[in-house]
Amino acid sequence: EANLAYRWVMNMKSIDTLVSRPSSIENPEALQEVLEVVLEAFDCVTGTVHVLDQKSQLLELRAQQGIPAFLISKVESIPIGKGIAGAAAEQRGPVQICNLQTDTSGVARPEAKKMQVAGSLAVPMLRGTELRGTLGIGKTEAYDFPEEEIAQLKRVADWFAQA
Repeated sequence: EANLAYRWVMNMKSIDTLVSRPSSIENPEALQEVLEVVLEAFDCVTGTVHVLDQKSQLLELRAQQGIPAFLISKVESIPIGKGIAGAAAEQRGPVQICNLQTDTSGVARPEAKKMQVAGSLAVPMLRGTELRGTLGIGKTEAYDFPEEEIAQLKRVADWFAQA
């Protein structure tokens, strides 16, 4: 328990360091680096960063980890309102599913269950009220993300949106 708390604090410090550096939402290396630290901090196995394409109004995948190759084409472009990331974009707020494998809400797309992820969370990347994209993470076990973790993920997403 103490080890977990220590790891959480150290990972949050890593995120604080990363998000304090100037970067760009268009820099895939920076997005990937932050995503990897976020996944470690939240003890997650999958993660995505989607950026809103202003012309097409589609969420375009810019960084990912843990998404199986056979599903990449399904998450490369996401319409606003579709799936967990699309719902977070549409609602301009966090969307979480405790257990993606048993969820019957209709928010998650059927392909999402093929990832073997259960606890999922997506938050919008907002600059003021302007949608810039979404940040999503997932765990292999069922999980309700507490408000503190949702707030921390939103902080990272807000950094992405400002970059």
